[in-house]
Amino acid sequence: MIQAELMQDLLAFRRERDWEQFHTFKNLAVSISLEASELLETVQWIPDAQVAETVERNREQVCHEMADIAIYLAYMAHDLGVNLDEAIRAKLAHNARKYPAEKSRGSVRKYDKL
Repeated sequence: MIQAELMQDLLAFRRERDWEQFHTFKNLAVSISLEASELLETVQWIPDAQVAETVERNREQVCHEMADIAIYLAYMAHDLGVNLDEAIRAKLAHNARKYPAEKSRGSVRKYDKL
């Protein structure tokens, strides 16, 4: 997900500021949640019909919030030794079993209600 060169740049950025000490699992998890909330804030109170237009109008802010989430997740994955590509593939396979296409296509129902 995060290319090795970009990860090295992220780690160098963090190291130059001595921020590793603050990047505990808890703090990174909280930060991911906060940044996700900031992403939601870009469309808070916007009618569904206007969301696409609002996102496009605020594209730079949306991209910044998405990047913040990705950066914190990349730090967390690195610090825990998690290969995100492998974790995503494993979760995709897990979800494929829980939500077979023939049962879940077009449905928002949870797996136990299919």
